[in-house]
Amino acid sequence: MRLAKWHGLGNDYLVVEEAALPAPLTTEAIVLLCDRHRGVGSDGILLRGEPTGAVPGAVTRMRIFNPDGSESEMCGNGIRIFALYLETVGAVAAASEFTVETLAGPIRPRLLGDGMVRVDMGRARFASANIDLAALPAAMREAVVEAPVTAAGQEFTFTFVDVGNPHCIIVVGDPAAVDLPVVGPAIERHPLFPKRTNVEFIRREADGTVTMRVWERGVGETQACGTGATAVGAAAVRLGLAESPVTVHLLGGDLVIEVGEEDGASDGRRVFKTGPAEEICTCELSDELLRRLGWPAPAGH
Repeated sequence: MRLAKWHGLGNDYLVVEEAALPAPLTTEAIVLLCDRHRGVGSDGILLRGEPTGAVPGAVTRMRIFNPDGSESEMCGNGIRIFALYLETVGAVAAASEFTVETLAGPIRPRLLGDGMVRVDMGRARFASANIDLAALPAAMREAVVEAPVTAAGQEFTFTFVDVGNPHCIIVVGDPAAVDLPVVGPAIERHPLFPKRTNVEFIRREADGTVTMRVWERGVGETQACGTGATAVGAAAVRLGLAESPVTVHLLGGDLVIEVGEEDGASDGRRVFKTGPAEEICTCELSDELLRRLGWPAPAGH
């Protein structure tokens, strides 16, 4: 069995063809494949499969699995990787725009050339079923902006943004000074977030850009998070910290986030994300790894 490894600003994923799987992709198999010492190693798995029909016009379906085996609704770096992978295998044309089915709904990437992808990320919402609105003051239930939360013995003020998956965004003086391995998981699993949450600590820079550090739900700290940068861009504009387009600095590089104007819609502002992705390698799994995965080796392997 062959698979591809790609990264978007250092956020790396294995791209797997569902049709090529010799057996179901179990939680145990996901954990082992993502293991950087005993498997292949990655921040998650992007599974390409046939669309279900739930999204009209979708050319394919993308499912996202975290290293702990949990499934995510959407991945901003993953969709750029996925789009360029589709071009590499001839599934879509160069410089094209198309629709991909995800758990977050239809996502439309556009291939720009030179390894760059612009993605219509849908709408950024400041309240959703991914936060326990009943636990917040009534005045915050339509838009969770600068709300209080206590975690790991510390008090924070956060803004909630849902871009198909949940994000808890906290403005701090220095993201690098945050004890992320302690604070990150405490907020990720806070009772306010019924499906857990991604956590971003951000700082506005003097030039109007934004620096962020991310703790990803089900993953931990990563070099970059595309949906996190998208949510941060939307929050920065909402909070008056930046103007669109917003350049967001991540450990792995920069993403540019365009935040639409208020258009009277009740479901937030439309957001677009532009950034790179590139292939690292393709690999063939050994018979021994296939055995530990519980998968049969191909005939004649």
